[in-house]
Amino acid sequence: MKVILVPVTPFQQNCSIVICEATKRAAIVDPGGDIERIIAEVERQGVTVEKILLTHGHLDHCGGAKALADHYGINIEGPHREDAFWIDQLPAQSQRFGFADAQAFTPERWLDDGDSVQFGDETMEVHFCPGHTPGHVVFFSRKHKLAFVGDVLFAGSIGRTDFPRGNHADLIRSIREKLWPLGEDVTFVPGHGPASTFGDERRSNPFVGDEVAA
Repeated sequence: MKVILVPVTPFQQNCSIVICEATKRAAIVDPGGDIERIIAEVERQGVTVEKILLTHGHLDHCGGAKALADHYGINIEGPHREDAFWIDQLPAQSQRFGFADAQAFTPERWLDDGDSVQFGDETMEVHFCPGHTPGHVVFFSRKHKLAFVGDVLFAGSIGRTDFPRGNHADLIRSIREKLWPLGEDVTFVPGHGPASTFGDERRSNPFVGDEVAA
């Protein structure tokens, strides 16, 4: 599996082009905007995009999803249906923050805990991790020990919970009960900033590390 990060929007959100190297087929995780840049990178990689995967419904993660899906004629999968109210607000949110017009949509498939998503020969598990938003999901490749965690966890930090229907206790529970058991050697791509590993965050994260839990 090959991962190409394309930082998009003024929030520098990590849009990920995730490529099955055996088939040269790909999924795009969290295309928040700047779709011309995403399309250019897809062409540079010479891959075929199969689907769009969304971790949650915030503007900087899914603002470009509908336009990109229309461009490629592909489906959108995710997030969990509890984030539908965020997706419905995309047009108003894009105007509020000065983004390019974002279109509301209904994903072809809402995702639940225990589901899986496929592209090419690759499969990723879906883990329901509410807290930052009520419908946040995480994508995990057990084969490659790689997770796409959206805004649940960052290198040295955790997601905000002061947005509508955010919940700090739920977020902490999601990290400790859903992410940590996946393994300390798992590398994760966060929604913003550099990648890290679950082990590094358990040792040093000031918000959710093991010492904080103790």
